[in-house]
Amino acid sequence: MTDRSKVIFGNKIKKSVQRRAEQSKRNFEKKYGDDSSLDYSLMIRENPTLGKPLGVFDIRLDEGTSELDFDREKGVIVGNIRMGFGHYRISIAMASAAHALGYTPYWMDLNSYPVTTCTQIISEQNRLYSIGSRISQKSRLFNKLLWEPLNYEGFRQLSYNACDQKNAELMAPVFKKIPKDIPVIGTHVWPAQAAVHAGMERVVNAIPDNWPMALHLAEGSIHTIQTHQSYMGYRVLNGMDKEHILNPMPSGSLVYTGHYVDHELVKDLESDCDRRTARFSEGKPMRFLLTIGGAGAQRKLFAAIIRHLLPAVCRKKAVLYINVGDYMKVWEDLCRDISVLKKVSATHFNNWSDTESFAEHALEKEVYGIHVFCHKNIFEAVYCTNLLMRSCDVLLTKPSELSFYPVPKIFLKRIGGHEKWGAVHSAEFGDGTLECSDLTHTLQMVDMFMYDKELFTGMCGQIKLNKAAGLYDGAYKTVEIAMKK
Repeated sequence: MTDRSKVIFGNKIKKSVQRRAEQSKRNFEKKYGDDSSLDYSLMIRENPTLGKPLGVFDIRLDEGTSELDFDREKGVIVGNIRMGFGHYRISIAMASAAHALGYTPYWMDLNSYPVTTCTQIISEQNRLYSIGSRISQKSRLFNKLLWEPLNYEGFRQLSYNACDQKNAELMAPVFKKIPKDIPVIGTHVWPAQAAVHAGMERVVNAIPDNWPMALHLAEGSIHTIQTHQSYMGYRVLNGMDKEHILNPMPSGSLVYTGHYVDHELVKDLESDCDRRTARFSEGKPMRFLLTIGGAGAQRKLFAAIIRHLLPAVCRKKAVLYINVGDYMKVWEDLCRDISVLKKVSATHFNNWSDTESFAEHALEKEVYGIHVFCHKNIFEAVYCTNLLMRSCDVLLTKPSELSFYPVPKIFLKRIGGHEKWGAVHSAEFGDGTLECSDLTHTLQMVDMFMYDKELFTGMCGQIKLNKAAGLYDGAYKTVEIAMKK
């Protein structure tokens, strides 16, 4: 097996960094063991939420043996982890595009197998990242001195990738019984790295961020990227060893695709935008979609936005969709922050058919008031935003993976330093605002969307132009790259 922690794209890694990477792997081995000698059983089953609409099958380990064989001609694995909602969201986009193109998507979440060393390593790192995200929203000093530098420069360095590559050797066993010629699309770098280390022959690493970081490198795979700016940064490994000039990524190892967007959101984009502008022209209430992912790190900001919009909701000038994902506690905390919220809200909790019916109704019919969504099932929690996105007018979100979706967007203050470039990119292409650095600027932007026709209808028009230029075709193109023999 190639040791990918010693040389990365022809760039030799310092001995001290190699020793640190080896020690990191030993630490995980000591804590969670090395399961490379084990043979986990394999089961393939239809995903209960995404199976019918998107043809998705789950790959489960050590839960019995499946009688269903892989589709060796049209099957494609979407390798992911649950780290917040972002990587699941991109995975759903890939599965949606694969299904639309006539392929069979297999869902492989490396963070969902409790018996494996792989899952335990990922779970620990996910837990630490979630803690850091929450603290960063409460402590300006922590954010300034630790969190922003780590997300912006720490993850950017090749030394970080060297450690990750070494740890990924312990993640490879989950791929042991999977046929090596089935393509794999990793929507986080760890599934891509694990697949490469396991000897999978057709691996695509779908990079999510618009800020070039060595964290996202999986040498041995084909890397795809959503923006031209980040393409240039990745191609020359810009700033990934401080001021040193590095050997670039070789030709063919990095491909610009455009945004990773679900087929269901792309195919009806024009009519959805036309309905938005028609509602505005007719004076109907503006529909705001607030999606609170992760552990609700921005809850207080969302509470202030809701409080600001309540009078407009009462006057039927605004409608709120609030998706708290799978975090019921976030909803309970919001109700404590805003005493009247529970009384004036319609709740759609853990009833997927009700959520689907509401989303379908809202496409063509009038809706009023505040509608709150919460689902224990992680697929429902994430996909709920997709269903609501088509009938909403404006999405309010931090500039993460949702930066790339074809709906008018107001960007809230980021959580990690790398996220700001998603907002910059969206503003340049006219389908979202710049990042609102504080509450005052956020509320100003909310009011401008409600009352400034030029701003809102102009953004809807630009989204249609972007589609015509192929900006939102990234998921289709990534799948096509993976399916090439």
